[in-house]
Amino acid sequence: MQTKDGFLVINKDKGCTSHDCVKQIRKLLHIKKVGHAGTLDPEVTGTLPIALGSATRFIQYLPQGKTYIGQIKLGIRTNTDDIHGEIINQKGWPEISYAKLDQYLNKFRGTIKQVPPKISSVHINGERAYKKALKNESFELVPREVNIDELTLIKWDQKNGILEIKIKCSPGTYIRSIARDFGKVLNSEGCLLLLKRISACGFHEKNSIRISDLEKDRNNTKNFIIPTISALDHIPTLVLKNNEEINFWQTGRAIKVDINYFDKRNTFDYEKPLKVIDNEKTLLGIGFFNKELTNINPKLVLNAK
Repeated sequence: MQTKDGFLVINKDKGCTSHDCVKQIRKLLHIKKVGHAGTLDPEVTGTLPIALGSATRFIQYLPQGKTYIGQIKLGIRTNTDDIHGEIINQKGWPEISYAKLDQYLNKFRGTIKQVPPKISSVHINGERAYKKALKNESFELVPREVNIDELTLIKWDQKNGILEIKIKCSPGTYIRSIARDFGKVLNSEGCLLLLKRISACGFHEKNSIRISDLEKDRNNTKNFIIPTISALDHIPTLVLKNNEEINFWQTGRAIKVDINYFDKRNTFDYEKPLKVIDNEKTLLGIGFFNKELTNINPKLVLNAK
């Protein structure tokens, strides 16, 4: 079975880690270079992009936004900030309308600061927070700035104190922290009840496949692989026009360009990447403008095939 480079979109099941998925794909497809984009907690389900072969080198250039559907349970506080942790406090929640509840959510829209859960992968003096928490060490986490681009109230169950939300956010956002802090805003408690990621890094649930289904149809794996170049549609493109330019590129030399070559709708600066292709739309790598916007310097160069 021959597997080409690119991305698989896995619909992760509850109970397995993101690294578990990588190990299963590596074994299933007999390929060493496998990586994932956007870690999912074991109890969270949904979209997990998996990079194969040379696609692992492009993970850092994928779009960063992520979208979730989640449920928050009011009245309960746990040591993990989700329903699977140890309950440390319980408190009633207010009688509140859907409209008023939605108004309270305004506190979590836009750019906000949040304290990550203590059971998290945040580094504290070189050690993961969850490891320190499991050893019952005393420590504090500092607030971090995150962006909540969209926060929609889908359902409100007053009787059971459960609200369902859709949230689109920046990397590093902890939905468990939002659940915990929203409970406080209502003079109650809160924890995350359920969470499913429906999109991540430009990939969507509608294009996902479960590993169990992949195992059943392993001979047709190539049908599920998204080409690396398709995952980079959000990045402006430079087309190398001749063999001389391609040779320059593949030997790590800068390519002289005319900024007028590019679509006027694009704005450029030397900190933003461009994908580089040839006339046959073969992906050659990633480059960056110099400060004068006269040359494009190679940053990631794929080997010639």
